[in-house]
Amino acid sequence: MIPKDANRRRLFIMRHGSVTYFDQSGKPLPPETASLTPEGVMQAKAAGKLFASQQAKFDRVIVSGLIRTVETAQHVLAETGQQIMIETRPNLVELKGGHLGSIADADLKTAFHGAFDGMVQESTRFLGGESVGELLDRVIPEIDALRTATDWDIALLVLHGGVNRAILSYLLSGQRMMMGALAQAPACINAVDIGNTKGDVVMRAINLSPTDYLQTGTRKTTMEALYEHYEKFRSKFGANVGEQVSV
Repeated sequence: MIPKDANRRRLFIMRHGSVTYFDQSGKPLPPETASLTPEGVMQAKAAGKLFASQQAKFDRVIVSGLIRTVETAQHVLAETGQQIMIETRPNLVELKGGHLGSIADADLKTAFHGAFDGMVQESTRFLGGESVGELLDRVIPEIDALRTATDWDIALLVLHGGVNRAILSYLLSGQRMMMGALAQAPACINAVDIGNTKGDVVMRAINLSPTDYLQTGTRKTTMEALYEHYEKFRSKFGANVGEQVSV
């Protein structure tokens, strides 16, 4: 049971479970259609079991609306035994990448590997698509509105790797910024307590993987793994692809 021993509310921020953005040949699939893999389902259920073990009860559950976030939230709620409306916030969808075929071969590795390097500049465009500044423009108002709402004590957000970085960076700093090094494993849980003022924020847990607590599964970033998949396809079929990749 999560105690109410301070004038703060608890915000749980999850990333969706594992999906695949590539078909068997390595060709990128439309990211909007990506649904959970069997491993992703297992991860989402494990997160739900963890919440259930602590008797966590959510007053609000918010997703971006993309299939992978909805499915993850549904599995979490099923494990906790809660029947609660899932709210959709399209402004919280992931960074939109550009057409990969338009990125030169010489720039491809940097485009993937450097997408979330260090303190990401607002002008940085995610794989030639949406900029970090544009992401912050739509994400920050949603978080401000959630903070001012009075109808919740514990809220669950099930979103995306880039979006979560933006939210956590904003909450921790109180400023518009994007700390790219805030890794987000599939179905990870971040726990943040927020008070009534912008500076009253306490980070309780970050990137807690419900199936790999000590993060022993890999040392690669999400973008490094995606690059490996796409680079194999591109070297085989060429750059005239035109598809997008998401996280």
